[in-house]
Amino acid sequence: MAQPGTVGYTGHVEPGGPSAVRQLDDVVIRKASVSEQDNNAYLITCRATGYQLLIDAADNAADLLALVAQGSERGSRGLQVLTTHRHWDHHRALAEVAAATSAWTLGGVDDAEALPLAPHQVARHGDTLGVGELSLDVIALRGHTPGSIAVLLRAGDGSRHLFTGDSLFPGGPGKTTDPADFRSLMTDLERRVFGTLPDDTWVYPGHGDDTTLGAERGSLPQWWARGW
Repeated sequence: MAQPGTVGYTGHVEPGGPSAVRQLDDVVIRKASVSEQDNNAYLITCRATGYQLLIDAADNAADLLALVAQGSERGSRGLQVLTTHRHWDHHRALAEVAAATSAWTLGGVDDAEALPLAPHQVARHGDTLGVGELSLDVIALRGHTPGSIAVLLRAGDGSRHLFTGDSLFPGGPGKTTDPADFRSLMTDLERRVFGTLPDDTWVYPGHGDDTTLGAERGSLPQWWARGW
C-alpha cells in the first residue's frame, strides 16, 4: 500500500500559493490555503468520471473556482461542496462558489441551519457520499461545534484520507468552549477515528499542515490530561 507522503503530495502551501497535489490511481487530492487564517480547502477529484468534491469553501472564491477548473476537464459539472462546520471562516465563499457552479451543497445535520446557504443535503454520522466512483464516509465529531463532521476517503490502493475540519489537528483536538464539549469531541475522536482507523491514515485539517493518526495516537493521554 502506498504510504501517505510518498505519492507526490507537496505538503503545506502558503495563502495565495499554488495547490499541493496528491496523485493516486483513482483519485487526485488538491489542497490550497485560501485565507489569512490559513484555511485549507480540499478538492477531491474522481479520475474515472471527473466528478469532484470541494471541502470547505472557506474564502477567496476566485481561487477556489480556479482550483475546481484545475481538477477536471468537466469544470464544475458534477461538483459538490461540503462544509465541515458552521464557523464563519470555513464558509465565506460558499454562496459565491455555489452560485457560480450550481454545485450540490452539503453540511452536518446539526450545523446546517447556521450555514449562510441552506445545504441541499444534510450529512449524518454513518452516511456515505458518492463522488463519481468514489465513496466517502461521514463521521460526526461533536464538540468543536454541534454538527462538525469529518469525511473519510478510502482510495483504491488501500490508503485512507481523513478530512477533519477543525476537529483534529497535529498536536490535538480542535478548540472547545467547555469541559462537556471537550469530552464529547475527545470521545468521538477516540471511538470513531483512533479506535477504527490505522496509523497510516492521513489527516487533512482545516488549517495548517497535515498529519497521520500514527503521529498523534500516542498523545491521546496527554490531550485528556491537559483538557484541550
